[in-house]
Amino acid sequence: MAVQMKNERERKLTLVAQVMLEIQQRIANQRLAPGAKLPSIRKLAHTMQVSKSTVVDAYDRLTAEGAIEARAGSGFYVAGNLPPLILAKVGRREDRAIDPLWVSRQSLEAGDAALKPGCGWLPASWMPQDSLRRALRTLSRSAPSTLTEYGTPFGFTPLREHLLRRMADHQISAGLDQLILTSSGTQTIDLLCRFFVEPGDTVLVDDPCYFNFHALLKAHRVNVISVPYTKTGPDLALFEKALLDHQPRLYITNSAIHNPTGAVLSPATAHQILRLAEQSDLVILEDDIFADLETVPAPRLAALDGLNRVVHIGSFSKTLSAAARCGFIAARPDWIEGLIDLKIATSFGGEPFSAELTWLVLKDGSYRKYLGGLRERLSCAMGETCKRLTHMGIEPWITPQAGMFVWCALPRDLQAVDIARKAYEKGIILAPGNVFSLREQASHYLRFNVAQSTSPEIFDTLKSIISTKK
Repeated sequence: MAVQMKNERERKLTLVAQVMLEIQQRIANQRLAPGAKLPSIRKLAHTMQVSKSTVVDAYDRLTAEGAIEARAGSGFYVAGNLPPLILAKVGRREDRAIDPLWVSRQSLEAGDAALKPGCGWLPASWMPQDSLRRALRTLSRSAPSTLTEYGTPFGFTPLREHLLRRMADHQISAGLDQLILTSSGTQTIDLLCRFFVEPGDTVLVDDPCYFNFHALLKAHRVNVISVPYTKTGPDLALFEKALLDHQPRLYITNSAIHNPTGAVLSPATAHQILRLAEQSDLVILEDDIFADLETVPAPRLAALDGLNRVVHIGSFSKTLSAAARCGFIAARPDWIEGLIDLKIATSFGGEPFSAELTWLVLKDGSYRKYLGGLRERLSCAMGETCKRLTHMGIEPWITPQAGMFVWCALPRDLQAVDIARKAYEKGIILAPGNVFSLREQASHYLRFNVAQSTSPEIFDTLKSIISTKK
């Protein structure tokens, strides 16, 4: 009996240590910032599958160490002062080759001579440069206010009206009071994170997903949970389990063409996501940045939901210009009111120059013609890229219906990081799979941008690297 009681005490001490370590890691990773409220005893016990007394002991010890503090009638909070936030140090120390911030810097800082099949944008020669120059000439003759003054918080009205008509093509119904302009898609998500979440909250993402979602969410010091993405959308069983286990506040995903997989959400999966979101009081951020690249319209969660708990967002950096940036948010009117205040606090007025430039190009009939040619060009590039990759044993996960990305598995489970390092030494920037995978389940995958993969040198180099790995 004495031995049994001793073993039980040791087991409990081990569980207490595990709970303490979990909280200490959240604080060290800044997922729990100083002053943030810790999960309730009941919630943490349920999440970690331990007894409530184990959590009480862990919290008491952390309080004695000064890591957390108890507030009567309120709960437990992280103690201490807020340290400077260095994103590269948030989370475990990653190999810089799979750090999303480093991969972004490689692509952004590379000169024109570098080959960038791992980047996320079209070549400059593929963009509507003539339309942009015509719009710039028109703007140069505009009223002085367009060139020198702040814009209104809601943004340039003619562009907002144009966007509402475009959204209606996807059965998304909204009024002018439900749409505001932002300076970019990235600023849009940053603004929405400021509005909806606090440090320590949980946000759900796809696995894999756009890697800058990871970097941006680090900056907001939230707990990020990922759900495997299938060929028709997130794995619904695991999606439901994540909602039950972690009670996330937000789910961020792509509509239309998924990044990086190129998959398309099925209607059945879309309906199930909304059903589960309703049950869990989950807010969904639906990023529609690739809308103009799709050839067959995909379901929009915002259309099925009526902009109730879905926020529909987008921008034009992928098809129009990443230099003159412009994004938008469509949401419930009461949420828009709060977002307007946040927009003023963080960026003051709107950007009439970029907004009017975007409107001038979009309303020009040449833009629709340009998109038709762009889709055809991407389709040809997709076919040629997939053929070349398959020939050397790099297999596409699917052949996307549209878009610029193809998600590929390396032969013989070769490590994408190793391939990316070797390619970088030869002036070629690749995007290894674990950049996109929070759970690091994509170590033998690469994402290729087919528009940036037209040079034979890319495939010759890959073939040479792979052959040395045999």
